[in-house]
Amino acid sequence: MTRHGKNCTAGAVYTYHEKKKDTAASGYGTQSIRLGKDAIKDFDCCCLSLQPCKNPVVTPDGYLYEKQAILEYILHQKTEIAKKMKAYEKQKQAQKSSNQLESKSEERQKVARFKSSESSIVSKPINPFTSGQNKDGEPARPQSASAEPSTSGSAATSSQSLPSFWIPMLTPEAKPTLVKKPSKTVLCPMSGRPIKMNELIPVRFTPLDPSLERVALLNRQERYVCAVTRDVLGNSVPCALLRPSGCVVTQECVEKLIRMDMLDPVSGDKLTDRDIILLQRGGTGFAGSGVDLRAKEARPVMQV
Repeated sequence: MTRHGKNCTAGAVYTYHEKKKDTAASGYGTQSIRLGKDAIKDFDCCCLSLQPCKNPVVTPDGYLYEKQAILEYILHQKTEIAKKMKAYEKQKQAQKSSNQLESKSEERQKVARFKSSESSIVSKPINPFTSGQNKDGEPARPQSASAEPSTSGSAATSSQSLPSFWIPMLTPEAKPTLVKKPSKTVLCPMSGRPIKMNELIPVRFTPLDPSLERVALLNRQERYVCAVTRDVLGNSVPCALLRPSGCVVTQECVEKLIRMDMLDPVSGDKLTDRDIILLQRGGTGFAGSGVDLRAKEARPVMQV
């Protein structure tokens, strides 16, 4: 194929490059792209600040944070939870007072209905000579029957005489949004599981050159090595943390050396499966985390 084969339009085959080019230009279909190195968070950077950690700590799930950043996050979340709880208690007290007022009004209505029903059964003296006839000898009409249509007619005329439907007495009212009872548990911003200050484990990275200062070390691409095998650590190397010593080793070292005796090679303490914490590898710093380095954008699809 010649060097201008990508732009050739005389071929009988609809090539993959032409399909991708038309998909990008049409605005339809799902586009996928592989992320570059600039979009990847380094394995030794904080998941909150996305900067290299000075005092790194790790959660039991393997997410790395700067100690100051995660402590500020936990304190901020506790403050927000306290504010939400205060608003919930205020709303609960208001609902209780409104329920008391409604119960009192219902009791008053019951008393009023009882009084009206009792007053209607009181007997009144009847004149036998004028009870059934008027002065002219015509039978008398009960006034209650004549009063009912007049009241209903007045109500109908009052409802029909309203000038418009947007007057204040007919407009709907927006009820206040109910505040749900907040949870008192602080969740990890990455895993979504409960996080506590006393569960954070300090991390000790082994520098490649101990003679270099921290600023000079951060300027290098290869900064840290495995505490046992001295292999260079990076985003492409699965790592694990040993809880007793806080040292970071490679996953290969754990499988081939440490799991044979289940002893911490640095501190000599006995290890369990809970003491070996797999560190989450550096994923995308702006859209998620993990080892998935492909981003997708869903767009409308043309259907026949």
